[in-house]
Amino acid sequence: MCNFEVIMKRMFKHKFTVVYATLFCLLGASLLNFKSVAPAEDYQPDAYVYEVLRDLGATLPAYYPEKLNPDDVQRGKDIVFFGRTKNPKGGKSAYISLYYMCTNCHNTVMEEPNLANNSDPEARLDFAIKNNIPFLQGTTFYGIANRETWYNDDYYKKYGDLVKPANNDLRQAIQLCGKECSKGRYLEDWEETAVLAYYLSISYRLQDILTTAQIAELNSKKNNAAQHPELIKWIKSFYALKSPAAFVEPPYENGNSLPVGDPARGKALYELSCQTCHKAYGCSDNVFDNSSFTFKKFNRDFDKDYWWLFKSVRHGYYGYPGHDPYMPHYTAERMSDKQVMDLKAYFQQQAGS
Repeated sequence: MCNFEVIMKRMFKHKFTVVYATLFCLLGASLLNFKSVAPAEDYQPDAYVYEVLRDLGATLPAYYPEKLNPDDVQRGKDIVFFGRTKNPKGGKSAYISLYYMCTNCHNTVMEEPNLANNSDPEARLDFAIKNNIPFLQGTTFYGIANRETWYNDDYYKKYGDLVKPANNDLRQAIQLCGKECSKGRYLEDWEETAVLAYYLSISYRLQDILTTAQIAELNSKKNNAAQHPELIKWIKSFYALKSPAAFVEPPYENGNSLPVGDPARGKALYELSCQTCHKAYGCSDNVFDNSSFTFKKFNRDFDKDYWWLFKSVRHGYYGYPGHDPYMPHYTAERMSDKQVMDLKAYFQQQAGS
């Protein structure tokens, strides 16, 4: 029984008055728990987008915490970068995977020049070259918590029904990646919570999606509740809510009309894509160096199979009994046919052909 009700019972003896006292108690409790829809102070450029959306009344996943725990964020970051962290008892946790770190396939920084369009590999390569970031098969974790679906489109072809729970639940996407994609294990609850916290810590901030003038516009409208639904739609229009994934075959039917490759862009792809894994102490058994021997071997492979590079990019390489590591493939959104030809042009240039 709450203090309000006790007081009212002492003041009034009549049973109907007790009913009113109870209602008054509930009203008082609700007022104590009431939270402003939008804070009186202006949003700053570094405000998290998901928190702004929550203030405006957007429905967010129930498992998103009210406040980020710094310890969880650090543990999640450790797992993403190093595959393990300190467990709640202070000891070292087991590796999620014996073969891969999350960063072998995913960046943790912004990788798109236009956050509303994450399906343009040419623009993303320009951005990667300018900022010297890897050009990888998986989409970046930066902003992953702002998406609304995961393992989209053709990923069902690879993982079947496993994508169904992961499609609409970031926690399940984390688990699918840990177990299947990294050839590892399912995360414990505290590990899942930590990774989710890290993802939220690198989610979009207002300054990532809005200009200074647009943030000012948001602040001018945020205290008008009638405008909140439109503000939510407006904010979400500045970034993609999913990462499309089209699995495509090598363009066999267009063999005679493929674009001429650009060796300069091929060099960038080789360094920012191939060599991120195929390097000394990398996650691949095969090391791709810059020697003429390596490039001449690539060129001889074209004589054996004109499509070998396209097959590698579009199909990847699967593990086999006793050897779980594999090479993930590139979807159409993550590498274009033109970029495969750029790689080929660079290989042939370096081979002297």
